[in-house]
Amino acid sequence: MNNEVKDTPNIVGVAAGNDSFTTLVAAVKAAGLVDTLSSKGPFTVFAPTNDAFDKLPEGTVESLLKPESKDKLTSVLTYHVVAGKYEAAAVIDAVSKNDGKFTVDTVQGGKIHLSVKDGKVILTDANGGTATVVIADVAASNGVIHAIDSVVMPK
Repeated sequence: MNNEVKDTPNIVGVAAGNDSFTTLVAAVKAAGLVDTLSSKGPFTVFAPTNDAFDKLPEGTVESLLKPESKDKLTSVLTYHVVAGKYEAAAVIDAVSKNDGKFTVDTVQGGKIHLSVKDGKVILTDANGGTATVVIADVAASNGVIHAIDSVVMPK
């Protein structure tokens, strides 16, 4: 009896089980988003790897993890979450059907522009910063995770 979806952890469980996402998991816990990202969804999470967080200016992560920064941290994290399940093939298809760009609304309220370069999905944030999907379609019971190489920031 193979029931993959039922046996697959939710987004938080998948991230917690991967050593590349320890900073993200710590941030999700600090922001109080565990319950949200464990809910039914579906969600698409563009998940920054530890290396992505390491690219931020020194002290940024430590500052965001402080209790007084919870609102800003929540804003940054929810900017990486899109309601609905967007697997890589669907994203690439949407980009190609929309003249090379597809815009998604984030749970935070801002927008992220998606494009494709050399077969990889590129995110462009509200400030013009970019991130590349480095691992696509990590399945979770309540959505999908795409690992990205940089942290995208809302306005």
